[in-house]
Amino acid sequence: MATDTVKNNTGSGGGSASALRRVLLDNGALSALVVLVVAMSVLSGDFLTTDNLLNVGVQAAVTAILAFGVTFVIVSAGIDLSVGSVAALSATVLAWLATSEGVPVVLAVLLAAATGLACGLVNGALISYGKLPPFIATLAMLSIGRGLSLVISQGSPIAFPDSVSKLGDTLGGWLPVPVLVMIAMGLITAVVLRRTYIGRSMYAIGGNEEAARLSGIRVKRQKLVIYALSGLFAAVAGVVLASRLSSAQPQAAQGYELDAIAAVVIGGASLAGGVGKASGTLIGALILAVLRNGLNLLSVSAFWQQVVIGVVIALAVLLDTLRRRTGSTAGAAGAPGAPGSGGRKKNAAKFGTAALVVAAVVAAVSVLNPGSSSTTTKIGMSLSTLNNPFFVQMKEGAQAEAKAAGVELTVTDAQNDASQQANQLQNFTSSGVASVIVNPVDSDAVGPAVRGANKAEIPVIAADRGVNKADTAAFVASDNVEGGKLAARSLAGELGGKGKIVVLQGTAGTSASRERGAGFAEGLKEFPDIKVVAKQPADFDRSKGLDVMTNLLQGNGDIDGVFAENDEMALGAAKALGAKAGKDVAVVGFDGTPDGLKAVEAGTLFASVAQQPDELGKAAVQNAVKAARGEKTEAQVMVPVKVVTAKNVADFS
Repeated sequence: MATDTVKNNTGSGGGSASALRRVLLDNGALSALVVLVVAMSVLSGDFLTTDNLLNVGVQAAVTAILAFGVTFVIVSAGIDLSVGSVAALSATVLAWLATSEGVPVVLAVLLAAATGLACGLVNGALISYGKLPPFIATLAMLSIGRGLSLVISQGSPIAFPDSVSKLGDTLGGWLPVPVLVMIAMGLITAVVLRRTYIGRSMYAIGGNEEAARLSGIRVKRQKLVIYALSGLFAAVAGVVLASRLSSAQPQAAQGYELDAIAAVVIGGASLAGGVGKASGTLIGALILAVLRNGLNLLSVSAFWQQVVIGVVIALAVLLDTLRRRTGSTAGAAGAPGAPGSGGRKKNAAKFGTAALVVAAVVAAVSVLNPGSSSTTTKIGMSLSTLNNPFFVQMKEGAQAEAKAAGVELTVTDAQNDASQQANQLQNFTSSGVASVIVNPVDSDAVGPAVRGANKAEIPVIAADRGVNKADTAAFVASDNVEGGKLAARSLAGELGGKGKIVVLQGTAGTSASRERGAGFAEGLKEFPDIKVVAKQPADFDRSKGLDVMTNLLQGNGDIDGVFAENDEMALGAAKALGAKAGKDVAVVGFDGTPDGLKAVEAGTLFASVAQQPDELGKAAVQNAVKAARGEKTEAQVMVPVKVVTAKNVADFS
C-alpha cells in the first residue's frame, strides 16, 4: 500500500513533465520548432526578446495565412501553385480601386476578397470539370494572376489606402495586427477542418477520392469550395502583406506558394492527401520564420542561408517521418499499453533524431557564424538582390570598406522581395545594430520598416535607390535618370541621330527600371528621327535578354540599335544578334559590370553606363560608420555616372 502511494505521488509530481515530453515526441514539427528556438537563443542573445519574438510572428503571418488555405487543398490530395500570384492580384485590385477609381474602401476590400475567391473557383472548375491536373491548372493561374496584377498596375506599385494599412500596424503600440489576423485565420481553418461537413469531405477525398464519391460526397462541387477557400485565404494574405508595405506590389509574394506548401508539409500534412491540421501548418510557418530571423541575427552569409534553411526543413520532415515509422513498428511489436522493448526503441529513436536535429542546427550555425566582439561596431546591410553582378560588386566594395574601418558588416539578400527586405530590416532593428544600409527593392515599400528603425533611433543609409516616407541619414547613389539620358545620347550619337531601336526593360515595378527607362525616353526626345520599334521586359536577366531579343528579331530584323537597362540583358541581346552586335547593331548597356566592360573592350557592346557599384558600397559604409558614431553626414552623396566606350574602357577595367 505504501509503495503504491509513493508511486502515485511520484507519477502525479512528474505528470506535467511527462505530458510535455509526450506532446513533443508525438509532434515532430513542434519538437523541431522547440529545438530551433533553444538553439537560436543559445547562439544569439538578441533572439529571445519580446520585440524579436513579435517580429517572428509578423514575419510568419503572411506565409501562415497562405498555408492555411493551401492546407485545405493538400488535405484533399491537391496542390495550389497560384496562391502567391493571387495574393498580389487581390492586393493590387484593392489599391487600384480605392486610389485610382475612387471606390469606397469597404467595397474595394470586398472586391479584393471576391477576386481571390474567383481565382480559386476558376482553379476548382478547371480541375473538377475541365479534368486538368491541379499542378497544371494552378500553374496557369499563377501566370494569369501575376500578369493581371502587372496589367492593372502598369508595373508600378500602387499606394495602399491608409485605413487598410492599419492591418500592418500594432494595437496598443506593441501587439502586431498581422499576428492577430494569422491567429484568426488559423482558428477558422481549424473549425472548417474539424467541425464542418466540407472539412470532413476534404479528408475523405484526400484519403480515397473514389470511395468518397461512392459514399455520396459530391467531389466536384467540394473541390470548387476547397480551391475557392484557398483563393480567399490568398486574398487575405495579400491584403496583410500590402498593409505591411503600405503599397500593393505587382511582383509581391513571388515564390510564396513554395513556402506555403513547405509549411503545410513540415507541419505534418501528407502530399498524398488525407492528413493535415491547422496547428501543424502554423508550426511549419513559424519554423520557416524562426530560421530566417535567426540566421539574420547570427550574421550568416546570405549565400549560406538558403542552404541552412533547406537542410533544416529536410531534418524537420525526417523527424516526423521517423516518428511515424517507429510508431507503427512499436505498435506491431508490443502489446498495447505494455512498456516492452518496442516502446523503448520507439522513444530511443525519437530522442536520437531530436538530438541529431539539435546537433545539426547548432553545428551548422556555429560554423557559419564566426561570432563577434561586443565592442565592434555592427552595421546591417540589406541588398535588393545578390543574383546580379552589380549588387555583388556593391557588396564586395562595402565589405572591403568595413574591413578597413574595423566594423562588422552583416549583408542580407532580399531576393527582390519587398516583404523579405522589410523582415530583414526589422531583424536588424531588434538586434540593435549601430546603423543600417538599405538598397531598396522598392522605395515606397521599404518606408514602414525604415520608420521602425527611425523610431529605434538607428540611422539608415539609402544606397543606389532612395527611401520614401521615412528619414535617412544619407542617400548614396548614382543618378539613374541621368544615366538613362546619357545612354540615349550615346546611342543616338553612334547612329547619327536616326534609326530603329529596341529597348529591353528591367523587372517591372522596380525603381531602377522605371528611372533608367524614363531617363532614356527623355534623352531620346532630342532625336526625333530615332524610332523605338519595340519595348519588352527581360527582368535584368541575361538568359531572358537572349530569349526576348531572339523573339523581337523575328518581327524587327532591320534594327539599328539596342538599349538594355542593365549589362546582363545587353549581353543576352548581343548573343542573340550574333555577328551583327557591334557591327550592324549598336548595343548599349547599363551598370559597367566586369562582363559588360569586357564586351565593350571586345566591341560587342558599343557602350555601358558605368555606375561604379563598388564605390557605391564603399561610400555607403563610410557614411554608415559616420552615422553610427554620431558624426554629421551629407544628405546626398552622388557617385559619378560615366559612359564607357572602347576609347576609355581601359580606365575602368
